[in-house]
Amino acid sequence: MGTKRDYYEILGLDRNATLDDIKRAYRKLAMQFHPDRVPESKKKEAEEKFKEISEAYAVLSDENKRRLYDQYGHAGIDSQFSTEDIFRSANFSDIFGSSGFGSIFEDLFSDFGFDFFGSSRSSRRRARRGRDLQVKVEVGLEEVLRGTQKTISFSRLQLCPSCGGGGAAAGSGKRICPQCRGTGTVYTSAGFVRLGSTCPRCGGEGKIIDRPCPQCQGRGVVKVRRTLKVNIPAGITEGSSLRLRGEGEEAEGGKGDLYVKISIRRHPLFERDGVNILYTIKISVLKAVLGGEVEVETLEGKVEMQIPAGTQPGTVFRLKGKGLPDIHSRSQKRGDELVKVNIEVPRRLSNAEREFWEKLAKLKGESISSAGGLREKIRKAFR
Repeated sequence: MGTKRDYYEILGLDRNATLDDIKRAYRKLAMQFHPDRVPESKKKEAEEKFKEISEAYAVLSDENKRRLYDQYGHAGIDSQFSTEDIFRSANFSDIFGSSGFGSIFEDLFSDFGFDFFGSSRSSRRRARRGRDLQVKVEVGLEEVLRGTQKTISFSRLQLCPSCGGGGAAAGSGKRICPQCRGTGTVYTSAGFVRLGSTCPRCGGEGKIIDRPCPQCQGRGVVKVRRTLKVNIPAGITEGSSLRLRGEGEEAEGGKGDLYVKISIRRHPLFERDGVNILYTIKISVLKAVLGGEVEVETLEGKVEMQIPAGTQPGTVFRLKGKGLPDIHSRSQKRGDELVKVNIEVPRRLSNAEREFWEKLAKLKGESISSAGGLREKIRKAFR
């Protein structure tokens, strides 16, 4: 298979496209390249084109998949999702409402070999997979440095233990829907066009329940509280999502996935810049002029750092290997801590200190009229 084209290019969109832009572009192209709308001689070409634009839509219309694609391209998608995973959560019928195109698309994908929903139309509807869920977890920079484990708690839907997900009370079952006769679809005619829509009585399932299960009221699922321990890898970045397979909601077609979205807590001392951390320290005028050692905070405690004589305000020093691990590096190579130096000018001077600075000013040929003027000159000198 050749190199995949860019999903945005396929849909004729730029990377700032909104979800509505994506839906409009897909609808237009889907109508243009639907295999039933082209001559027989072009059907095979149209099928390939239709699959291509549908895959692009399935990825870009999903927030998590789109973020992964924007960050890592096709490699990010291919490493996380199978072809079935890509298409499974995409709601193609949402694009065309109740016009009947949704069921046509399902049939077409089945013809392509994507058995997402089962072997027949009614079983496809019953075998729908549970929804994906998302929880947010906040971590601090110290936890980013070493990695951590977090306990998360969330609610999800699971198959009802009383009815096994069937929705019917014990001793009863389901019967064929008399309105759609088990197809799940009702049809209306408009001229030469026959349009299908979801049966309003059975909701598209093809069967109805006379005696609902008392525990789930016929829904087939119940809400439960779930608690998990999640390992957060060292070097995790803001906005990253960790995928826990099978921890989403449950339906007859299987369980969805849980996405743990990471946010990084603001640190009182450090700012993050990729794998590097930024730290600002204040030193005295004398330390800047004469040099010497200072204590510097790091994520692992205090260390000594040498200040060279004549250090200027705004100078940045680098503490190698005192930053954060690179999550994309197998060796977890660490970044650096960048220490910016600010010069602290004294606001008040003792008589002895004022005498010292006045002598220094005379030595330098500075004209000093008052203590206030002296302080201002010092401030200006070290801005």
